[in-house]
Amino acid sequence: MKLIKLIAFAGVMSISLNALAEGGGDRTFEKMLDANTKAMQQYAASRGKPVPVVRDYEYGMELDVVKVVSVVRPAAACAVVPAAMTYEDSQGQLNTIKYSVAGDCRKRGG
Repeated sequence: MKLIKLIAFAGVMSISLNALAEGGGDRTFEKMLDANTKAMQQYAASRGKPVPVVRDYEYGMELDVVKVVSVVRPAAACAVVPAAMTYEDSQGQLNTIKYSVAGDCRKRGG
């Protein structure tokens, strides 16, 4: 009986770890950022604006945000995770900033 429980536990753990490796963390964010970049290319083209270049946020950088166009949400994790935001500045230009935030660490259920 203990052997069956151990095998079942090992199977569940390997499936969980595989799922995290396949779609977790940075890979998921990069896929979401890629999808956002494609959407922002279409958005920019439909409005006759240049496509925004993704830049990394640096501490103290002043942002001229007039309108938030899109946000790539952070992962649900108890860690620092990447996020991104595309916005229009006061000149009407599109900008995309990639930054780090605390992940969504709320406990579910209970």
